[in-house]
This record gives sequence, structure tokens and C-alpha cells, in this order.
Amino acid sequence: MPPTTPTLFNGDGPKLKKLRLGFILLGLSLLAMVSTLFGMLMAVSSDLPALENQTEFRKAKNSVLIADDKGSSEIAKLTGNQNRILVEESEISPNIKNAVIAIEDVRYYDHEGVDYKGIARALGQDVLQRRAAQGGSTITQQFVKNALVAQGNRSVLQKLRESSLAYHLERKWTKQKILTQYLNSIYFGNGAYGVESAVRTYFGRNRVDTPASSGDSAATTDEASADEPTQDVDAREALSVSPAEAALLAGIIASPTGYDPVQNPRSAKARRDIVLARMLEEKMISRAQYDDSLREALPSEDEVNPPRPDSDQPYYSSWLTQQLVERYGSGRVFGGGLKVRTTLDSELQTAAEKAISGSLSGVGPSASLVAIENKTGEIKAMVGGTDFGKRPFNIATAGHRQPGSAFKPFTLITALGQGVSPDQTFESRRKELRVPSSDKNERFIVKNYEDEYSGVSSLSAATAQSDNSVYAELGLDVGTKRIARLAKQTGIRTDISTNPAMTLGGLKEGLTPLEMAYAYSTIANKGVRVSGSLAAEKGGPVAFEEVNGDGTDEKNERRAKRVFPEAVGESAHQLLAGVIQGGTGKSAAVGEFAAGKTGTTENYGDAWFAGFNKEITIAVWVGYPEGLKPMLTEYGGSPVAGGTYPTDIWRKVMEAWIALRDERNPDKSTEDAPVQTAPVAPVVPEQAPVEPQQAAPEQQAPPPEAPPQQVPQQAPAQQAPQTPSGGGGGAQSGQ
Repeated sequence: MPPTTPTLFNGDGPKLKKLRLGFILLGLSLLAMVSTLFGMLMAVSSDLPALENQTEFRKAKNSVLIADDKGSSEIAKLTGNQNRILVEESEISPNIKNAVIAIEDVRYYDHEGVDYKGIARALGQDVLQRRAAQGGSTITQQFVKNALVAQGNRSVLQKLRESSLAYHLERKWTKQKILTQYLNSIYFGNGAYGVESAVRTYFGRNRVDTPASSGDSAATTDEASADEPTQDVDAREALSVSPAEAALLAGIIASPTGYDPVQNPRSAKARRDIVLARMLEEKMISRAQYDDSLREALPSEDEVNPPRPDSDQPYYSSWLTQQLVERYGSGRVFGGGLKVRTTLDSELQTAAEKAISGSLSGVGPSASLVAIENKTGEIKAMVGGTDFGKRPFNIATAGHRQPGSAFKPFTLITALGQGVSPDQTFESRRKELRVPSSDKNERFIVKNYEDEYSGVSSLSAATAQSDNSVYAELGLDVGTKRIARLAKQTGIRTDISTNPAMTLGGLKEGLTPLEMAYAYSTIANKGVRVSGSLAAEKGGPVAFEEVNGDGTDEKNERRAKRVFPEAVGESAHQLLAGVIQGGTGKSAAVGEFAAGKTGTTENYGDAWFAGFNKEITIAVWVGYPEGLKPMLTEYGGSPVAGGTYPTDIWRKVMEAWIALRDERNPDKSTEDAPVQTAPVAPVVPEQAPVEPQQAAPEQQAPPPEAPPQQVPQQAPAQQAPQTPSGGGGGAQSGQ
């Protein structure tokens, strides 16, 4: 019997059948996918009418901010439509259109709604930089996303829907119509919703002054505040905008908070200049226009005029709105009907406002205050100013003022961390200290207030009496870079200079009350910086704790990080408690444990007190918000130092907090017994002999009665550095 010839089917038959079946299933899957996509393309076309500005305007629902209390009292409605002015294509400057295209979608006139080259480029950059470095969304896609309030749903299916709508939109609308509708729907920060409102807000033209909350306001309903957007009879200001102004507005779109020209002028200018460079590269402006635009100043704090929000707490709610837009997008925030539970304690907020008005009414200076709960990092009270309508600039979050001796705790904690004992003694006298790493034999000349010295002082006594002589020597010994690093770790966001005067609080750029309160809360926690998942910045304070509505359900989750040892924190508590027990902050005493530090800058231009008890930290600043102005007689004929109005206000607010705490938790009122600290011996003034000055370059810390330095200022929020007076820390002043 001849051998049989093997066939291809023997042993391989089942495999081939599986392969054929696989191909069939793959084909069916592809067909189903194509059908699904085709069906989606057809279905989404019905959504196109909903994208129109007028339709989207009418469908919008106001979001609300509520206080963190049992009554859930409403503190603000986010009524973006009240401030919105819709403009036509012919009413927008070509400079604005060009600037936005240059930075947001340079291939806008070449693609058909979805830019595949742009997506590929963005993916390439993401891979190279191992992060989301660039966005691939076109202006058309961004408009669709904003109009449909879809920021919260970033699934693949949602992105496909947006892409489909963008594709259809490009076939139904002209490029100019899409761009115009997009510019009408963008949030530019500071309450400016839409390009016309933005021009009026940032460049001070035909200010949009919307009504405050009132009983007959249409904004009291759940629907948007009006059936039609505002149609101002004045000429459209968006039609007349310089290239520099247009570049600033275009740059803000990516981050209304990060590129805010008032709160973050450096970042805003850098971003504006990038937009100008792109415009030059695309031949949208000439070289001469580019050079002129680079020299054009940003709008100052006085020139920015945001619309008044519908809020009982406009400073706080305006600042918080910026954060919400960054996280959820303008469409959802202003039209999605969100319910946002803030961290604000309405009763403590009222107490803070009363304390400031009661202390400063009719005096002249203003005050700003921030209170933060230690265990949560949540902002419980914020006073950014006294009259939002007249001065909307928020001192609490954007007023960078020199801290004076209120900065000394960072020098103290750095020294304690290096093993310096609270009992270590130093000479207290006029000193000429050699500046480390100086190649010019530079000297840092230090004096105490009114040249009063104790001769020999322990670190504990020097802290209580705010001795400049001791702290300057200590700071240079431990290192200014280490002090700056510690300050940043505790929660300071502003770049800290490392000049010798920084050891006493003489910084090149001042700090905000919010920064001071948050950093001091880390000290209150003995080295633990507390933040949360809903913080505006990673590792920063928390302003809202829960958001619900429009498919959103987020709650804040506590985050904590230790930045210096607990033992160092214990020592710092004892030394800073001495400031209140017998030092410059005696008038801040509240009958239980409290610790803090006064601060007064040269010529009494700024006065501070920042301090804490076991539950809450409060920072108070007093001064003239419009700029540096000596407060020489405002305290009953005497100068305003850290131990005057700031401690008075701080004590009143802390006493209000203690009363609220004990009322809300009567069973816990005896748990927080005062911390026992060693008594601080009074400092006996001793006149040190005057030493001859050496002929070498000097950095001098003059006493506060010296004539004020005249320095150019771009804005009150960014003052030139001043050398501090040591917090008014002389034995006779008691401040």
C-alpha cells in the first residue's frame, strides 16, 4: 500500500478555522465601529444649535458658593452672564484674533476642526517631556467643550463626541463665526467673561458695573440672570486693542490665575511676550510693533476694574472663582449650576470684619486678615479689603508687603533645626557683620530700634523682644539660603531673596497675608504642612471642600507633609509664646496658649502680627493699600507698629474664635490648657558705644525713624525691598 501524501489540513484545520473566524470577527468589529462613529457623526449634528452663544446663554444655570456652617448660608452666586457682553465679528480687533490664534491654534485656518498634525506634535512633546506638555485641541474643539459644559467628562467617548461636533461645526459655520463665538465664551479672569468684558476689565474702559446682590435681582433664581446678554450702548472696546493688550488677553486664556497681571505680573508678562513672539513669527505684527509692545507696561492694580460679583464676600468669592474655573472650566462654573461648599466660617468672617472696622474706622490705614484652621489647612476667614467697589484689589491674596520681623520665625526655626539652643547667648549691640561669600568685604550694619540693646541676650529673650542685632548674626550664621528654603517648605509661595537683610524680614519681594497665615499654620502644627486634594496649588491652603452638580461630586481629601522635626516645633512654640507673654506682642494675650510674632517695617510702612493657638492661625497686616506710606501718628498720635493695631485686631478675632469654639464644643473647652513656657526676662536697655564705620560696601538696617526711601514701584503689590526696623522690637516701645 503506497504511503499517503500529507495534506495541509491535517492537524492545521482547527487553527485555520480559528484564524478565519478571527478575521470575520475583526471585520464585523471594524464595521460596527465605523457604523457607531458614523451614527455619532450624524447624531451630534443635532447638538449644533445648542452651541450658539445666545442658546448657551439662556440654558446656563448659576453656580452658588455656600459657607461652611450648619445653615449652609449662601455667600455668592457665580453669575457670569451678568458681566457678559456678546459682540459681533466686526466688533473684535484683528489683533485679538491674531493673538489668540498664534498661541492657541496656529493652524486654525488650515484644519477642519481637528488638527491631526497638532495632535501628533503634542503627543510627541508629551512623550519627550514625560508629561502633558502641550494640548492638541483646536479652537473649535475648545469652543465645543466650553459650550457643552463638558470639562468634567474627559473620557475617550466624550473626546470623540467633541471632535465630531467640531468637524460638523466647521462645515456649518465660517471660521470667523467660530472664532467670534469662542471669544464670547472664554473666561479671562477677574470676573471678565467674554472678550468685551475682558477689555473693559483690564484696560479700564467703560467699566462694566453690574449690580450687587439684591432682593429683586434676577440672579436670585436658579436660571441665569437674564434672558439676553448685556448689550451696552457704548462702542465696543474690543475693536480698539493694541498688539500688547491683545497678547496679554490671549495669554490669560490658558490660566486665568497663573497669568493674572495683578496677582502674577511676572508670569503674565512672560506669557504675553511669548504670544508677541509667536505673532511676529507668523508675520501678524511687524518688528517695530513687536519691539514697542515689549516695552508696554502691564495694567496696574489701579487700572484693573473687574465687575462686582453677586456676593456677600466679593474679595473671597472672586479669588475662589478663579480657582474653580482653573479646575472645572468657565462653562461649568458659570452655567453648570454647581453647588460649592467653601471653607469660610461665616461667623468668624463677621467677627474679623467687625474687629478691623472697630479698630481702624476713621483712622486712615486699612487691614487685611487671613485665618486658617491648623488641622485642615482650610481658610476660615479672609478680609482682602474694605470696599470692593472702590478698590477690588485683594490684599490678602495678592498684596505683597514687606513682613519685617514677622519673618524672623523662619530664621528661628532654621537655627533650632541646626541645634542652636534657646538659652544660647549673643551680644546685643550695634554690629557690622561681614556678609558671607562676599568678595568685596561687604558689611551688613545692624541696629536695634532707637539704638537700645541688652548687652547680652539669650535667643529666647531676643525672640520676645525682636532683637535685630541677635537675629542678624544668627541668620547669617545659619545661612540665608537655608532660611529661604525653610520658608518655602512651610508654605511661602513667593520667591524668597537671600540678601543679608532677609534674616530680619527685609525681602526683595514682600509676602501676602495668605502666605504668612499658611506658613505660620505649619509652625502651629509643629512642622506639619497641611493641604488637601482641592487646594488651588499642590501643598497649599484649601478654600473649598466639596463640589456637587452637573455630574461632579468631589470632596476634599486631607494631605499632610512634615517639613521640620516636631521637637523643633515644640521649641518654636515656647519661644513664640514668649512674644505674647512678655514681649512685643503683649496686647495679643487671650488667656490661653497663644504664640506669634510682630513685624514692623522701616518708617512704619507695614505692620504685622501673625500667630496661632492650638486650633487656628491668624495673620493680620495693617497699612495703606495704595502704596508705602509711613504710619507715624495713626495710633493715637503714636506710630503704628506690629504691637499696636495688628495685635489688637488679632486678639479680637482670636477671642471671637475661642467663644465660637467653646459654644460649638462645650465638652472640649477644658482640653486645651495653656502650654507652660519659661518666663521671659525683661530686657534692660543699654546704650552701646558707637563704633566707627569701615570704608567698605555696606548693607544697613536703619532704625524706623529714618527718612523713607523713595523707590520706584510698578504696583503696590510689588514693592521694592526695604530694610526692616525689627518689628518695633525695642525695650521701650514694647511693640
